Amino acid sequence: MRILRAAGYRVMPWKNGGGTTTEIAVSPHSAGLDDFDWRISMARVETSGPFSSFAGIDRTLAVLEGEGIVLEIAGRSASRLTAASAPLSFPGDVPTGATLIGGPITDLNVMTRRSRMTHTVERLSLSDEMRVEHSVGTTLVLSVDGSVKVFADGVSNLGPLDALILDRDSPELRLQPEGQGHLFVVRLLDLAANG
Repeated sequence: MRILRAAGYRVMPWKNGGGTTTEIAVSPHSAGLDDFDWRISMARVETSGPFSSFAGIDRTLAVLEGEGIVLEIAGRSASRLTAASAPLSFPGDVPTGATLIGGPITDLNVMTRRSRMTHTVERLSLSDEMRVEHSVGTTLVLSVDGSVKVFADGVSNLGPLDALILDRDSPELRLQPEGQGHLFVVRLLDLAANG
């Protein structure tokens, strides 16, 4: 298990130059936009406009903060995303544009290289203790708001936007919220190793 603190995330420009993204984690470590296997990041979206195109990439988007956005994917509209919506998955290499519903948002963006990886993203409300088991691949847990105690070979704390990464050898986690909070569980599967 590895804990990632929000204060240590890397901030970098969008591929299309229209803003900045905060990279939570990437594999391989220090990979760039053209050679990652998977990448998890957050972006502050200040204006409506087109998304960057990522050839061979599958994406999942979720709203962390703000009123939300309406996505137009491959010429089809009506995908409305808010902070209460389930995460939305779509190909990163089809034309995609976003219209803000009512001001800027912060989103969570999970991307995997289609030929090598697959992923799932789940939004959970955390009011009682829960358990998270490691999966066959890599699991990342992102605390959105509030503080969460983590019990696994000792006790740690996750603050807002802190994350932890579990691999195959990680023990089962117990997560205990300190108040009401939300978190995301991202599971990443290497197709070659598990196919």
